[in-house]
Amino acid sequence: MADKKDQKITIVYYINQFFGRIGGEESANVGLTVHSGAIGPAMAVKEFLGERGEVLATIICGDNYFIENENKVKEEIIQLVKQYSPKLVLAGPAFNAGRYGVACGEICKTIQDELGIPAVTAMYKENPGVELYRKHVAIVKTANNARAMKTAISQMIQIGEKLLQNEILDPEEDNYFSKGVKRNYISDKTAAERAVEMLVNKITGKEYRSEIRLPEFEFVPEPPPVKDLKNSIIALTTDGGLYPKGNPDKVESAGATKYGKYSIEGIEKLNSTEYEVCHRGYDNSCINEDPNRLVPVDVMSDFVKEGLIGSLYPYYFSTTGVMTNLENSRKIGKQIAHELSKGGVDAVIHTST
Repeated sequence: MADKKDQKITIVYYINQFFGRIGGEESANVGLTVHSGAIGPAMAVKEFLGERGEVLATIICGDNYFIENENKVKEEIIQLVKQYSPKLVLAGPAFNAGRYGVACGEICKTIQDELGIPAVTAMYKENPGVELYRKHVAIVKTANNARAMKTAISQMIQIGEKLLQNEILDPEEDNYFSKGVKRNYISDKTAAERAVEMLVNKITGKEYRSEIRLPEFEFVPEPPPVKDLKNSIIALTTDGGLYPKGNPDKVESAGATKYGKYSIEGIEKLNSTEYEVCHRGYDNSCINEDPNRLVPVDVMSDFVKEGLIGSLYPYYFSTTGVMTNLENSRKIGKQIAHELSKGGVDAVIHTST
């Protein structure tokens, strides 16, 4: 039987409308198409793999079309990949294109989960797809533009080959975003020896690498102050888990994956008989006694009457903060922010526990 390394690597490649040479933003709504062989970035596979690899098909889809028809497109792609039966799926690189990055990440995750076929993509660190999919998919680190195309594709292929050989990947050596997985290994030095060696290297200005990677948080700049509160729309949001009785959206009491949006139009004060807390991270009794202590509809209504603010947004948004991971926190925050932006909200009062 031939060694796995000697077998041809067959690939299905996914790209968006721009790299598929259909068009730019004006073509972002084009539907899914499939072409036999390599198109666009997929043509670089031949350069790196030669006769050892072959792109069976290139799938192209507009960025907007994917986002607006995600489930339909994913099902079509699953069927196409089944039809071609590749050993590997590659998507991108997406660089810093947000919708493209989300599409690449979701496609790779779906192919791995549904078909068990290794899938690799590549993105710039600020692409939202990185935080959404880094725990699920190998995402090669790239520059923020297509000048790094060949380097990124080369590294995608290298990782793909390792995945096919069931080799253990290393985020530093293989240049991909860490999935946060920690593996045990046997060292010829004790922990004390390694710690002292690291300290000496740090003090003397030599390169050193911590065995425990600290989380990196993005910098969020302060927004400018509201210039005219008397004519502003103010919204209320909370991560304290206040919901109408019965928690109609079934938002989790810990580790939330969603949020609720609830009307307060015409309401001047929240009534304790109509609201309840679903949150495992604090003593809920004082909020259940008076929900306005967490979502201050009463005070904000008074401010409107007094002319201190223009109006109170007719909905409040609530989720549960305790044990909610960063990935879901960012997702929930962006979804709420999108709704507030569409509603013309000028400022938000966000309460916590």
